[in-house]
Amino acid sequence: MRSQVVIIGGGPSGLLLGQLLHLRGIDAIILERKTREYVLGRIRAGVLEQGLVGLLEEAGVADRMKVEGFPHDGTLISYGDEIFRVDFQEHTGTPVMVYGQTEVTRDLYDAREACGAPTVFNVENVVIHDADSAAPFVTYDVDGAQKRIDCDFVAGCDGFHGVSRKTIPDTVRKEFEKVYPFGWLGILSETPPVNHELIYANSERGFALCSMRNANLSRYYVQCSLDDKVEDWSNEAFWDELKRRIPADTAAQLVTGPSIEKSIAPLRSFVTEPMRWGRLFLCGDAAHIVPPTGAKGLNTAASDVHYLYGGLRQFYEENDSTGIDAYSARALSRVWKAERFSWWFSSLMHRYPDQTEFDHRMQVAELEFLRSNKAAQAAMAINYVGLPY
Repeated sequence: MRSQVVIIGGGPSGLLLGQLLHLRGIDAIILERKTREYVLGRIRAGVLEQGLVGLLEEAGVADRMKVEGFPHDGTLISYGDEIFRVDFQEHTGTPVMVYGQTEVTRDLYDAREACGAPTVFNVENVVIHDADSAAPFVTYDVDGAQKRIDCDFVAGCDGFHGVSRKTIPDTVRKEFEKVYPFGWLGILSETPPVNHELIYANSERGFALCSMRNANLSRYYVQCSLDDKVEDWSNEAFWDELKRRIPADTAAQLVTGPSIEKSIAPLRSFVTEPMRWGRLFLCGDAAHIVPPTGAKGLNTAASDVHYLYGGLRQFYEENDSTGIDAYSARALSRVWKAERFSWWFSSLMHRYPDQTEFDHRMQVAELEFLRSNKAAQAAMAINYVGLPY
């Protein structure tokens, strides 16, 4: 079997790259180790930068998002019982779109199936061969048989635990990591959101976030210990803790109910360099992870797709390798800026186990500066809605 591009990983970044390439007549086959149903069962954040919205429009999969998504012109930040708003429209003229990552993935799968582009599910033992040569190929097992695909390029969109990053030799690959000393306990509930915009809260008891998926589906988080287990938290305990961490007026409006999903996620910042080795390119979580505070995970994956898609188009349509040669440097430049914003926002909003009273006073001073200074709000808004590609 042969394909111009082999995409390893059937999550949103792999699917988006595949759809964009398909529309330009570039062959791409996707290999996914799980089933479509499994992939769609993963609950992820859903704050989309305008760059990603534009890519979805270019890929022809934005119709449902435009109907069901929620444009947000700003966000709310609280500390104690104080609360203020950062206005994205005022400072950037640009909103973000709240639309669940699961829905983005569903739209991309539907489009891929409609156009008949090939996706292979339940693959095992994927191996990337000769990526540093002009003739790479990929082998994998499916239904008990080994298969081989010869290709021009391999796009590794298979996440942090996938095979793609590990294919780059240790002598070439350099990794940077920061592990945060807390996690996020999150629940999904069939209740109306407490506010029509996201609320980020810094309280003496720790961070909290009030978010949503739609008008009747809310997503809430509280900072928790890494030692906590999901079963340690009843629904009642979660709601009580959330109310303690958000302003009293907001807590009084909170509608509670049973959770339909509950999980604990650790927080980390991670970047690997380079993001290209020979004919192998890393995209998304295969190359970098950000803490969810700044909503940059899916969005940094989208910027990777933008750069790689542009480079592959240039290669196939103009016989020019400039774009793919510049891919790693261009992607990493934007990734590190997103990492900086996510690190800054996480440091501002969370309580750290070793935090001193001086550290806390610095957080409050930074929050009050952000509240009162338009330039600081503009800097935050520019980063939140997404830096240009």
